[in-house]
Amino acid sequence: MKTFAVLMAGGVGTRFWPRSRTKNPKQVLNIFNHETMIQSTYHRIEGLVDPSRVMVVTNLEQKEIIKEQLRDLPEENLVIEPFGRNTAPCIGLAALRVQQFDADGIMIVLPADHLIENVNEFQRCVQQAASFAFQHGGLLTLGITPTYAATSYGYIQQGDKISDFNGHSIYRVKTFAEKPDPETAERFLKSGDFYWNSGMFIWKASTILKEIEDKMPELYEGLMEIKPELGKSGFESKVEDVYRRIRGNSIDYGVMQKAKNVYMIPTDMGWNDVGSWEVVHQISLKDKMKNAGEYQELFTIDSRDNYIFAPGKLVAMVGVKNLVFVDTGDAILICKKSRSQDVKDIVEQLKKNGMDEFI
Repeated sequence: MKTFAVLMAGGVGTRFWPRSRTKNPKQVLNIFNHETMIQSTYHRIEGLVDPSRVMVVTNLEQKEIIKEQLRDLPEENLVIEPFGRNTAPCIGLAALRVQQFDADGIMIVLPADHLIENVNEFQRCVQQAASFAFQHGGLLTLGITPTYAATSYGYIQQGDKISDFNGHSIYRVKTFAEKPDPETAERFLKSGDFYWNSGMFIWKASTILKEIEDKMPELYEGLMEIKPELGKSGFESKVEDVYRRIRGNSIDYGVMQKAKNVYMIPTDMGWNDVGSWEVVHQISLKDKMKNAGEYQELFTIDSRDNYIFAPGKLVAMVGVKNLVFVDTGDAILICKKSRSQDVKDIVEQLKKNGMDEFI
C-alpha cells in the first residue's frame, strides 16, 4: 500500500482579510505560533507518508510563497491550478498525479489551513482509514465529535456501524447536512449521531476517479483531456483550457453527498478549521479580561472579549466588548466578533470597486 498526502492550498481565506491576501493567504500565515498553517499541516503527516509522496495543490499566484514555506518539497510535487474551481477539480487533478506513481495509490486529502491539537489521534485515524480504503475500497472521511452547536460547519450523520477496524469504529454515512441554523445545530448536537464535517478524505485514486466519472462526467471528461499531458510541456495550457470550460464544484456536493460507498470514522482530535477571526479569539491565549491577540502593549478600561492584531503597536481600548481589530499597516478591520464570518463580503466590495491592491 502506497499512501500519498494531498494538501489543498489554493484558497485565499477571505474571512481573514486583511491579513489574508491573494498572494499571502491564510495557509501561509502564522496565526498561532512560529509555524504557518501549511507548515503545521506538512509536519503533521510526518511518519504517515514518505516526503517524496506529499503533493500540494495550489495556484500560480501562490506557487512561489508555497515553495518558500515548504523548502523540502520537491517542485515536481506542486500541482498547479491556473485558478480555483473549488475542491472537486483540485482533487481530480491530484488523483491523476497520484496515478502516475500508483494506479491504486491511497490519497490522504487534507486542507492546508486546519488546526489539530491531538496529532497522535489524527495519525491513528488516518492510518486506519487508509488501511480500510486499501482493503475494502470506498470513500472515507473523518467526523469530528461536536463540542457545541456550531453553525459554521457542515455535519455528517452517522449510519450503521460496519466494522471495528484496528481500534476505530467505522460507520456508513447516512447523510450530509449543510451549515445549519442555530435551532437545527442544537438538534444535531443533542441527537448524538451528527458529527462535524472535517473536509478530510481518504480513498484510492482509482476509486475517486470512478466516482467523478459517474457523478461529475463533465469534470471527468476534462480530466481525461489533461491526463495525456501530464509531465509534458503542454500540461499547464491544457489545464487552463479545461478549467475555463468546467464548472467549479466541491467534492462534497459533486460526489460525497451522492455516493453510496461513503464511510466515516468518528474522532475527537482537537480539530478546528479556523474559519473566522471569532474562532481565532476562541482558541487563543487570553488575559484576565479575555482579550487576545498580537501587539506590543495593551491597555484597557472596561474592555473585554476582544481580539486585537497590531504587531509592534501600543493599543488602548475603552469600553469596547466583543470586537475584532486587525491592523496590517495598509488596512484596518474593525468588526463585531459575531459578524466575523461576513468579512468575506468586504473583500467582494473591494473587488467591485477595483481595489485589487488591497485584495
